[in-house]
Amino acid sequence: MLKRLLVENYALIDRTEIELYPGFSVITGETGAGKSILLGALNLLLGQRSDSKAIKNPEKKCVVEAVFDIAQYALKPFFEAEDLDYDDECVLRREISSSGKSRSFVNDTPVNISTLKSLGEHLLDIHSQHENLLLSDSRFQLQIVDSIAQNKPRLQEYEAEYTQFTAISRRLNHLKEELAQKNANRDYAEFQLNQLREVALSENEQEELEAESEQLAHATEIKEALSKAVYLIDESEQSVNQSLKEAVGALNSVSSFVSGLSDLSGRLDSCLIEVKDILHELDALNSDMEVDPNRLDFVNDRLDVIYTLEKKHNVDSVSGLLALQASYEAQLQDLDSGADEIVALEKELAEQEQKVLSLAQALSDSRKASAPAIESELSELLHGLGMPNARVQLDFKTLDKFGPYGMDAVTFLFSANKDRGLNPIASIASGGEISRVMLALKYILSKSEALPTIIFDEIDTGVSGEIAAKMGAMMQNMSSHMQVLSITHLPQIASKGACHYKVYKQDVESGTVSCIKKLSGEDRVAEIAQMLSGANLTEAAINNAKELLKDAGVA
Repeated sequence: MLKRLLVENYALIDRTEIELYPGFSVITGETGAGKSILLGALNLLLGQRSDSKAIKNPEKKCVVEAVFDIAQYALKPFFEAEDLDYDDECVLRREISSSGKSRSFVNDTPVNISTLKSLGEHLLDIHSQHENLLLSDSRFQLQIVDSIAQNKPRLQEYEAEYTQFTAISRRLNHLKEELAQKNANRDYAEFQLNQLREVALSENEQEELEAESEQLAHATEIKEALSKAVYLIDESEQSVNQSLKEAVGALNSVSSFVSGLSDLSGRLDSCLIEVKDILHELDALNSDMEVDPNRLDFVNDRLDVIYTLEKKHNVDSVSGLLALQASYEAQLQDLDSGADEIVALEKELAEQEQKVLSLAQALSDSRKASAPAIESELSELLHGLGMPNARVQLDFKTLDKFGPYGMDAVTFLFSANKDRGLNPIASIASGGEISRVMLALKYILSKSEALPTIIFDEIDTGVSGEIAAKMGAMMQNMSSHMQVLSITHLPQIASKGACHYKVYKQDVESGTVSCIKKLSGEDRVAEIAQMLSGANLTEAAINNAKELLKDAGVA
């Protein structure tokens, strides 16, 4: 419940602070006194957009602060999820500067506006004339049915499975789009892959072919050089081989006379052995070396194929072509595995759809089962609010496809008169009738779930004093298990409040300001009497006011 409200530097308010109490409280005051200003300040705590023009003194910041007792609201999980300190007493505060900058706090911890709004909606429900428009919203009507039918656990289970269904569906659609895009390039990838596979490239092939091409291109020149080397080493008149042999013989003939010649002769002998090995290798090379124009053409053709592919694919080596080939192979394999994943996801989606349909049906059954009781209680309450012939019927339609809230759409049908058929409530009810319907709905809802503090802003618009008294009694009954505040112009409702606050204007040195005070005793009697008689306060009005307070049990 709302325990305390502080408003500073907002519109006509310099500074006002009020203590509030459990049960039913009323707020009265002349038109323009500032009742709507209080609501505007409270709406700031519900995340409403701030307006720097509403700041009274631009040299100071505007502050709105509210203290709530939240022990009964089971909000600890919310605080834990938002990483906020929890206490049974919660303080919401919003500060607005003249530049329009806004800051929000929960228990002195800075929070973003969405967090303030989410928490505020758990704590405060402001019912204004604007909210009456919600009766034309099918979603709002469905929420009413679910609240009264106590479908919260069913809705949570349904929403979890529906969320899973939409996640699978999104994943499936994404995969299909991705696969379609990839399939558009499949023929191209297959063509490129087949071309690369047909060439059957191998690692280091280009380097080996380039070396072989060079060798084949100079084969005649190479053979001539090899032959000449063999001739000079072994076949000419003064060949290296023969000269070495003669040198070894000459040294050996005198080695006994000169120390060290034997070693030199041995070294020359080793040279002879090395020369013989060289001759053997040169002969082998010469034998292997062929002048083969056909082989040269083949090698060059093969290199041309490689060079063409490298240029086409913008790579500079066979390794790059082989990497590209592997990439095409992986791409095509990915297409095949993507198709398999789509088949698996389609099966999973179909199974999930059955789960969602089953839960949607259970939700629908619960809603329809609750309809007769809702129709009966709502009609009965409206009878007590001065509409003896009121009839209400819930018209359910099954949607073509289930959505976030199931597969139902509901329309509240209404008739206030015997001779009138049932029609959508928002299209035929008058302002006063809609106010009574909304009050009756809030009354029913208050019995089925823990509602936050509710503020009715002139819900008595368009009704007579007699009906207002009945509406006041209904709000009084609601306040037995929740905090209810009513901003009213009618004494029949004002007299029902356990606490009575008056908003009024006061002229001060700096200008006109709005103030609020709690009334009691003769002040309260006088306020209600003035609401009865207008500007001229009469003895009869005073006595009537006392009777109203006595009848309400608050005198």
